[in-house]
Amino acid sequence: MQILFVHQNFPGQFKSLVPALLAAGHQITALAIEGAELPGTRFIRYRLTRGTSPNIHAWVSDFETKVIRGEACATAAAELRASGYQPDIIVGHPGWGEMLFLRDIWPGVPQLHFLEFYYAARGSDVNFDPEFSRAQWQNGARVRVKNSSGLVSLEQMDAGYSPTEWQRSSYPSFVHSRVEVVHDGVNTDLLKPNPQASITLANRNMLLRPGMKVITFVNRNLEPYRGYHSFMRALPQMQRLIPDALFVVVGRDGVSYGAKAPEGQTWKEIFLAEVAERIDQSRVIFAGHISYPSFIALMQISAAHIYLTYPFVLSWSMLEAMACGAPIIGSATPPVQEVIEHGFNGLLVDFFDYDGLAQAVAEVVEHGERYQGMRQAARQTVADRFDLTRICLPRQQALIHKVAGRPS
Repeated sequence: MQILFVHQNFPGQFKSLVPALLAAGHQITALAIEGAELPGTRFIRYRLTRGTSPNIHAWVSDFETKVIRGEACATAAAELRASGYQPDIIVGHPGWGEMLFLRDIWPGVPQLHFLEFYYAARGSDVNFDPEFSRAQWQNGARVRVKNSSGLVSLEQMDAGYSPTEWQRSSYPSFVHSRVEVVHDGVNTDLLKPNPQASITLANRNMLLRPGMKVITFVNRNLEPYRGYHSFMRALPQMQRLIPDALFVVVGRDGVSYGAKAPEGQTWKEIFLAEVAERIDQSRVIFAGHISYPSFIALMQISAAHIYLTYPFVLSWSMLEAMACGAPIIGSATPPVQEVIEHGFNGLLVDFFDYDGLAQAVAEVVEHGERYQGMRQAARQTVADRFDLTRICLPRQQALIHKVAGRPS
């Protein structure tokens, strides 16, 4: 088949799917603003020709941005069509607007959308955290407008898939019959326990190995959406309970989700300053961004891995840590609760219960032998539900064939 992939930062969530389709003999073309060409793909990069309008209403600025992106993508698609290109199916991420007008370029071509998250004024990330909530009615109105481009995309798609049941449930009920749950997949052949693992963190020149009291916390960026403030507020008590533990914090200083920090500051600095006088900073390593092999080694070494999140998209890192056999202490929020059964394959604590988090981490670190079964169950959960090559890729490929109307 001729398969057209659309993602603003290709390959994104399709990084494993595209090579698998190429290996199966399909022809892959990709439309993107950013990203990189994968071997064997035809990669077409398009450019934005304008920015958002000055003084536009704040609520519609995001929608205008997505229309601009959608127009640029459709313009590139029209040029492709003029050259004689005709896809059998379009697979794309609609989250940035690129999918908005492709039905106008290829009216009869089926579309399969990767549905990551649908925002809501209540019941998910918005207003979950009282510290960063705005109770005014305008906040809900802003969220409704933010979803407008997503609604247009839902009207156009033939089918969609979401990585988890909870992410699927975030979408309006009228599309649920067209949306399957298929995760991106975790490479359990690569991500697995390794008692010989080791890592030297460059900024400390310290060799870490399994058996050490290493407690890990990993975000793409250190920010409230992923519980950085809750982790830092639990840190003084964790250090009191486990004074010889080493805390390794991975993540950049920027923002992936939610609000930016006040001008001239970072969330990392703000919450570190809040507890600075109550912690031993010599036993806290802020590692910044680390390579993927280093991340794997760190998870194989971890005596306790803390994963906290608002009710939002579930991070790959939690499942990857589970596959490596790291004991998980996670937030009792819906995306985590879908995977973690308290006491079986991990421990759950209230997102805002700093003392409870500290107690749970100390219990796992100080009595690790009691939690060997929990570690094994965590890995088995990932192998049974999220394995890349045995479960997720076959299901993704079967879904593409189904939507395209082609036998697999």
